[in-house]
Amino acid sequence: MPVVDWLKRGLLAAITILSVLWVFDVPLKLGFGGIIQEQFYLLITGLVTGASLLHVPLRRQVTWIDVALALAAVACWGWAAWNVDEWLIESTERGPERWLPGLLGILLLMLALYKNVGLAIAVTIGAIGVYGFVGHWFPGIFEGQYTEPRRLIMYLYADSNGVPGLVFGVAVTLVLCFIAFSKALSAAGAGSFFDRLAMSLLGNHRGGPAKVAVLSSGLFGMISGSAVANVTSSGIITIPLMIRSGFKPAMAAGIEANASHAGQITPPVMGATAFLIAEFLQIPYRDVVFAAAFPAFIFYAALFIQIDAHAARYGLVGLPRSELPRLGRALAEGWVFIIPIAVLIYFMFWEGTKVEKAAIYATVLMIVLGGLMRRDFRWGGLLEAITVGVGQEMIPILLVSAAAGIVIGVLNISGLAFTITLLLTTVAEHAGILAMLLMTAAIALVLGMGLPTTAVYVLLSVVLAPALVKMGIAPLAAHMFIFYLGMMSFLTPPVAMSSYTAAAIANADLWETSVDAIRTGASGYLLPFIFALNPALILVGSPLEVLFAVMTVLLSAAFLSWAAESSLGAIPLTTPERIVSLIFAFSTGSSTLVFGSGSLANLAVLIAGGLIIAAFCKLSSGRMRVAVQT
Repeated sequence: MPVVDWLKRGLLAAITILSVLWVFDVPLKLGFGGIIQEQFYLLITGLVTGASLLHVPLRRQVTWIDVALALAAVACWGWAAWNVDEWLIESTERGPERWLPGLLGILLLMLALYKNVGLAIAVTIGAIGVYGFVGHWFPGIFEGQYTEPRRLIMYLYADSNGVPGLVFGVAVTLVLCFIAFSKALSAAGAGSFFDRLAMSLLGNHRGGPAKVAVLSSGLFGMISGSAVANVTSSGIITIPLMIRSGFKPAMAAGIEANASHAGQITPPVMGATAFLIAEFLQIPYRDVVFAAAFPAFIFYAALFIQIDAHAARYGLVGLPRSELPRLGRALAEGWVFIIPIAVLIYFMFWEGTKVEKAAIYATVLMIVLGGLMRRDFRWGGLLEAITVGVGQEMIPILLVSAAAGIVIGVLNISGLAFTITLLLTTVAEHAGILAMLLMTAAIALVLGMGLPTTAVYVLLSVVLAPALVKMGIAPLAAHMFIFYLGMMSFLTPPVAMSSYTAAAIANADLWETSVDAIRTGASGYLLPFIFALNPALILVGSPLEVLFAVMTVLLSAAFLSWAAESSLGAIPLTTPERIVSLIFAFSTGSSTLVFGSGSLANLAVLIAGGLIIAAFCKLSSGRMRVAVQT
């Protein structure tokens, strides 16, 4: 059905174009100053719901039923966009011409969410929505505040605390602009440049192809905003290289899965999630960047240490220098990609430009430079990528963001937010704050399965972050905690999207890949607990507290990596030595929690770590002398 395809593409392109025009205040400059932000958000909700119902139809192929549902969705949300300014003034009037389109629009949004994001998320959000209607019948602490059904529908449908709220607004402006930038970079060939750059720097080192995967995927993943897309773009190059150099397919896939999602925690862009955190907490963006720096550094250090130990254990060497690109030539061919990133950072940090505008400036510059430098540059393909492609990439993010408005609305109007906070607080009071964090982590891993990174954070920040802050966790630490754990769902079975995508490229077993990915990225599961309990790791504290936090956790990550690989670099570890390494990893990582952030006892722990490393080296050399004499 060519007409239907054009309809879907038109809706997706309209999402991108209208959002960029809104970011630059074009309606106001053209004399349409009466348009309020709720009208714009509701219009985009209709466009994305309609497009998503055509993107994933009820059956294998699009039928007239899908078209009718898509047009009905556009009409329902468009009706709200047309009238919302009047409805906000006359909020007590709730005739059927208002609430019936609202009910149908919400139901179609939930259908689109189910078809495009998955049953688990649709059921979770649907259950919360139903609670808003029937919560007053629940017993005990689960009893919710009664709200007249028509009022609740209108509250979720058209109120700024419902679907057209802050969460959706951030997604449709800020996140969309960075997705456009990543699409422009990808279409211009930035992915291959990062691969060549990493190959020239690390390809000939021990375990070189795996280290290349970490560096190149981290660089591109920082901007791409999609761990799975990063696996598919970088993994098709790095995974075969790792296998060819001696890595087992499952291990190669696990390393790439970790490398691809590590970009999401890497400043300064962090796949646009850094901007979401700053927006939700109403803090300067640079504060989030600085806070994320040390945890990201430690995660990468742990990856490199473990890869090096694995390569040493199995005798995996790097690639011949003759097969690698030269650094000078790689930079000469790809310097064009560095300029837009530098311009993006310049506008954000030095000019104080709104981040969404900075992203569009960088996108336009990338388009111009790409067209000037590459003869094979396909303008038509690029324009489609940054309009239709961006709109399609935004489908799950915008659907979850819109549905998050339903969650926020129900949490606020029914008192469910207080109930969730009370439950987690009760757990903390009876079992300790660590038990509460473990419970929150389990919820984050489950709710985060199958969602894009930004959508994971949006959903979890609404449901879980307030309870953590209530229990005394620093707000920035609470939001980064749920962000990290939600992101780790990409590695965690049964819906480990990054691991499964990498396994498919490597032709490896899915579960074996997931196990190797978890083992390689174990520090990513532990880091959030440390900075939640000791925010000095995210720069909340004195310089001495920050120093002890970073050094002890870095040493802990190193011991954890060595224990996982039974090797301290090229030094093999016996089983007792692995056990000592594992015990010391947890002891060192928690030392600032036990002794206090600024206690000099942490210095003693660091010295003890150095002595253990020296002892391992001495014992290993002794075993080697005995073996030679024998």
